[in-house]
Amino acid sequence: MTGELGVNCYMLGCPRTKQAIVIDPGGHAERILAILQENGFTLKTVINTHGHFDHIGGNRMLLDKTGAELLLHGADLPLLRGAAEHAAKFGCRTIDPSPEPTRLLQDGDQIEVGSILLNVLHVPGHSPGSVCLKCGDSIFAGDVLFAGSIGRTDLPGGDHLLLLKGLQNRLLVLDDSVKVFPGHGPETTIGRERKSNPYLNYFE
Repeated sequence: MTGELGVNCYMLGCPRTKQAIVIDPGGHAERILAILQENGFTLKTVINTHGHFDHIGGNRMLLDKTGAELLLHGADLPLLRGAAEHAAKFGCRTIDPSPEPTRLLQDGDQIEVGSILLNVLHVPGHSPGSVCLKCGDSIFAGDVLFAGSIGRTDLPGGDHLLLLKGLQNRLLVLDDSVKVFPGHGPETTIGRERKSNPYLNYFE
């Protein structure tokens, strides 16, 4: 977990090229860099699943230290740019302003780093530009879907019905075996959430 709000940060490394992807560095950038170095990986790409302050706090240091590219959906640019102000409203310490994204993501994009291939699913509702990243039989869900819950929609740009629609049309069409790695809390599977997540009873 990284940052003051305990964001799950994920690191994916290609064993052939020794290049790596970091998803949602909420903070503790020094620790992320140390882990990459200890395992012999070079950071190629940083991806923010959305622009909320708790998911982007490590962006600046990671990019300054490595020259990595930064990817974000364009609809969340205002959130990224206003992250420090948003953090202050939550009583969190001032975060380093993030650099501008190198590339703006769109639904259907593919992100390729060595042997790693991520498919971008735009699932707005928690934020306008929230994305999930599908990699084989796993999906990095950001704050779209949690074990037993879904992302909150009472923040600026949130839309509860839009999130429910995205869950139905983009995530619940996946196989039950697909592993879900959320932005907060423990991992789960699509099948487990289909059966037990109370917010998904909406679709029964």
